[in-house]
Amino acid sequence: MNSNQVKILDCTIRDGGLVNNWDFSVDFVRDTYEALNNAGVDYMEIGYKNSPKLLDADGCGPWRFCDDDFIREVIPEKKNTKLSAIVDIGRVDPSECAPRSESPFDMIRVACYLKDIDKGLDLINQFHNLGYETSLNIMAVSNSINSHLVEALEKIEHSVVDVLYVVDSFGSLFPKDISYLVKLFKEHAPSKRLGIHTHNNLQMAFANTLEGIELGVEFLDTSVYGMGRGAGNCQTELVVGHLTASRYDMKPLLKLIDDRFVPLSKKVEWGYNTAYALTGLFNEHPRSAIAMRKTPEKDQFYPFFNKLTSVETHSDI
Repeated sequence: MNSNQVKILDCTIRDGGLVNNWDFSVDFVRDTYEALNNAGVDYMEIGYKNSPKLLDADGCGPWRFCDDDFIREVIPEKKNTKLSAIVDIGRVDPSECAPRSESPFDMIRVACYLKDIDKGLDLINQFHNLGYETSLNIMAVSNSINSHLVEALEKIEHSVVDVLYVVDSFGSLFPKDISYLVKLFKEHAPSKRLGIHTHNNLQMAFANTLEGIELGVEFLDTSVYGMGRGAGNCQTELVVGHLTASRYDMKPLLKLIDDRFVPLSKKVEWGYNTAYALTGLFNEHPRSAIAMRKTPEKDQFYPFFNKLTSVETHSDI
């Protein structure tokens, strides 16, 4: 794919919020939007649009729910960078959502597991009917049974969803795996535009994103300074730097990192770590590594390896 055809979707505030419970100040988010816009980034995912009625709001920052009126106060003048939000199955009530014409949001993304694909497509229909661009992000695809994935892709092909995402939820995939999945997605959902969302457990996030670009994936999920759950995501500044010859500019992001993300990184932890590498190697959710990093034994990787490989650990899976 020509690099001028790709679109960068920065999900720092949404995915990075998993690190600090969405405790970003309004100024922090506003500065991030301005820098992304000045860098030419196409979309900013400013958080989740879940319903406080369906999800415990205690201790969470406002980016966990993204009320339309609040977002208008944060971004009073929306510029070239569009706004997106993501929703989870069972945590959003579309009847509470305004049509796109009355909302600051341009795109609503639905995250779901294969077992919930019908529920996910139902949500897609409802947000499509409200006028939003939509994407479906199938999580934990590295754990999927191939026949189940093919069946889901064939349903998606006949749906109204605009963008279908290959998601490396556990950071366990390599470029050859991305190649296999992208080709499978194209074979069974040939009319859909594709996106890719990578995690950096094995330091493969950038390489996997580049593989996606080579194979014609159009939407690239990234985050500033790699901020995201556990090992984090493919870095926005890396992708922008790689694509600078097209329409992007890296400099506003570097200034943002200096001013905002370096200080934040000294208060909360994200990014590559051996514990996250181990969960990636074993194709497991990083929750155990995240928990381990909060203990006094956070740098004891050998016992953590033994725990991950013990019969007791895997007997419950």
